[in-house]
Amino acid sequence: MSTKLIIDTDPGVDDAFALALAAHSDDVDLLGVTSVFGNVGLAATTRNARRVLALCKRGDVPVAEGAARPLVHPHPHVAKYAHGADGLSGRAAALPEPERDVENGGAVRLLADLLESSAEPVTIAAIGPLTNVATLLAARPDLHDRIDRVVIMGGALLHGNTSAAAEFNIWSDPEAAARVLGGGEVPCVLVPMDLTYRCAVSTEWLDALASSGPVGAALNALTPDYLAHYRKALGWDGMVIHDAVAVAEAIRPGILTAEALPVSVETSFGPARGATVVDQRRPELRAETEVPGGGSTARVAVDTDLDALRVFLLDRLTLR
Repeated sequence: MSTKLIIDTDPGVDDAFALALAAHSDDVDLLGVTSVFGNVGLAATTRNARRVLALCKRGDVPVAEGAARPLVHPHPHVAKYAHGADGLSGRAAALPEPERDVENGGAVRLLADLLESSAEPVTIAAIGPLTNVATLLAARPDLHDRIDRVVIMGGALLHGNTSAAAEFNIWSDPEAAARVLGGGEVPCVLVPMDLTYRCAVSTEWLDALASSGPVGAALNALTPDYLAHYRKALGWDGMVIHDAVAVAEAIRPGILTAEALPVSVETSFGPARGATVVDQRRPELRAETEVPGGGSTARVAVDTDLDALRVFLLDRLTLR
């Protein structure tokens, strides 16, 4: 059976890989894509999503524009240092022009319409700030049972990348993340950067992608700024495709090993703002020392077969 999937995204190089992964998967019914601010501003993320879909010849997939800012507080930071000024290493204009117009009504309306019209529960892959998803959950509680699960690329167990404590997607809108992860309204799978860093791909992997055909070559061409950033972050010649790891789990449940753990999001204005606090203590100890506000339970991805995952990603991305 195919996975009914909506992707909420802020492209971003790794988002482009994630979109192509879903667009190329025969076992995915890609119902729609919604954009959100994040790696670059909203106009750029929306354009980038539409151009990646055009590259993959998926003009059938509707795209709607979502939130341009967080729920509560201004957003002072984008990730141009990793993704380039246009979000795609300065190479967005090299992608095909979009094949269809942006949908009227915005992201939350498209999300709601797609959930209402689907005969089966839908997976939402949330691979940017969680503003659109939080707004949907607040506005349409009647649709919670139409969501199979929300697979979230975000958070960190050990240390962050935007700050010492916080990962970029969660840090970008902590209040939205607290609503989605802490509300207990829909099942959530959190794919933190601790695991996605371990899933990093080498330049040899990228060379194989580039030689696979026009789509692989075009995706590889988006990576120079991103690759330069991750050479410094990793200390070796490779890069991390965070969002593609999360979408792999959305497509094939269980490709990542996950544990049910309490998760809270820090929303105060201290140095830990945007941190995901994941309680990894033994259940017996958690029960013995339970305190109020311990967080709702989410499934947190903690491991995978790294080689098998990289093969899965390359196989799907090199389909022609």
